[in-house]
Amino acid sequence: MPSQSGRRVLVTGANKGLGFFTAARLAAAGAHVVLSGRNPERLEAAVAAIREARPATSVETLVFDTSSLDSVRAGADALIAGPALDGVVANAGMVHAPDQRRESVDGNELVLATNMLGHFALLARLLGHLAPGARVVTLGSLSTMLSTFRTDDLQLTRGYDSWRAYAQSKIASQVVAFELDRRLRAADVPVSSIVAHPGYSIGGRTPRVPGVNEPSTGKRFADSAQALWAQGKHRGAEPILHALTAPGVDGGQFWGPRFMTKGSPVLHRPTRTTTDAAIAARVWALAERATGTEFAVAR
Repeated sequence: MPSQSGRRVLVTGANKGLGFFTAARLAAAGAHVVLSGRNPERLEAAVAAIREARPATSVETLVFDTSSLDSVRAGADALIAGPALDGVVANAGMVHAPDQRRESVDGNELVLATNMLGHFALLARLLGHLAPGARVVTLGSLSTMLSTFRTDDLQLTRGYDSWRAYAQSKIASQVVAFELDRRLRAADVPVSSIVAHPGYSIGGRTPRVPGVNEPSTGKRFADSAQALWAQGKHRGAEPILHALTAPGVDGGQFWGPRFMTKGSPVLHRPTRTTTDAAIAARVWALAERATGTEFAVAR
């Protein structure tokens, strides 16, 4: 990874998993990293782990919850009060969706609110605070290749199951990310929007980090049985870091592991659904209504 000295990067959901390893690597490369999350104690544990390894790293924490629009606005305002951002990693999200449909404090389906709508509102507020050449990396998922997409029922009011809630939220996230890049290009804004997915990255294949990743012996044993097709979350962070920092990465690209579920970063082809402009227009409009946010992309 090139030196990140002088760059300021926000990583949402940085207290554990992919977000933590992304933040730690960026900080080790010289970036000033803002680690955000909804739990201050877990954020402090993540910072302590980063500083334990490299005391001179430049990191700070910011508490906000992507499922709450008021919390997102407060977080965005705090970021805007500081220097411009050179990168945003939209990582925070729910992987294990609840068995029953639940709503956020704003009345949106909880998984969609956490994984997509909160980041949509955040980026709408932060866009003018991104430095020229900044990159926005949205976390994609293999699930986007394995599920249909109900554009007429993104809030899942007509039928809910946990798998669909997660998969639809990730499809919607990718749809918005690719549409954002199209709008940035059309408006000649010098910012890129990229999607990266981590393959199949699991905790039991991940190094132990006190307060951040402490899998049980049983989980390590169970996850080791998946070694042929699974990797640790420290490896799953590689496509994210590549999309954010590597030379030659262009907006609108989709990066992931070489062997789909694991491996070094390579360029992938996204599904037609996630790159369809007509679908994107409907999802963008729904996101604006659900968040009460007009996301205008202009120079």
